[in-house]
Amino acid sequence: MKGKSEAMTASTIESLNFLRGYIQMADDGVQMGWHERNGGNFSYRLTAEDVEQAKPFFHEPGEWAPTQVDVPNLAGEYFLVTGTGKFMRNIVRNPEDSLAIAEIDAQGKNYRLVWGLKNGGRPTSEFPTHLLNQSIKKGINPKYRVLYHAHPINTIALTFVLPLEDKAFTQEIWSMMTECPVIFPEGIGVVPWMPPGGWEIALASAEKIRKYDILVWAHHGVFCSGADFDQTFGLMEAVEKSATISVKVRSMGGKRQTMTVENFRQLAEVFHLDMREEFLE
Repeated sequence: MKGKSEAMTASTIESLNFLRGYIQMADDGVQMGWHERNGGNFSYRLTAEDVEQAKPFFHEPGEWAPTQVDVPNLAGEYFLVTGTGKFMRNIVRNPEDSLAIAEIDAQGKNYRLVWGLKNGGRPTSEFPTHLLNQSIKKGINPKYRVLYHAHPINTIALTFVLPLEDKAFTQEIWSMMTECPVIFPEGIGVVPWMPPGGWEIALASAEKIRKYDILVWAHHGVFCSGADFDQTFGLMEAVEKSATISVKVRSMGGKRQTMTVENFRQLAEVFHLDMREEFLE
């Protein structure tokens, strides 16, 4: 009944909780300096309650278009997603121009727009990447609904000086801030540089995202997944804060002391964490 009540009292789709949360997270990323120009993209898989609330605001569905990826476990799902070429900073001002809600067909092979992009346009060019990785995450844990790509400055900077290896990058980020191993005990996956928007980086990310909630795209940005907006944004925020500390330490001449693998094991014991054993060697 809560969903029906909210839909009946909402005067605009932007006043619905899921869209308000999406807009706030996008704007938070802008305020952090992670979204220059049209940089970054963002998808959210709507719940059944979200769809019920939003349907009164849907327009006549557009034509079906190929998803470019077969995602049968996403059949019938709806996604809120950024538009290609749209500036993240404009979402808070004009969400209906910058965003779209896309419906996936009964086979998971096509999509059509049911809301948004009122002045024309298409979902982000990374939409196939989002759908592929949303499909994988849903298969692992149906609670996962958010995928967020941004360009956090210090994390990108570290991709020029750290080995582009999961273990090395994870240990550096873990060791800079005690909370990091607690927040993401599974670690960080690193994808070497590849042209953005193509199938090579989509497939490489899909392989890594089976193991990690955080992917670092070398010399490019970060790709995070989570169950909700707070969890997903919090992952990006924690990684970037730790990366900022690392950059500052390096600018001061490097480490005199640091957290050790034994310290990581102590955290795992105290907080009952399932940390990757290969990162504790």
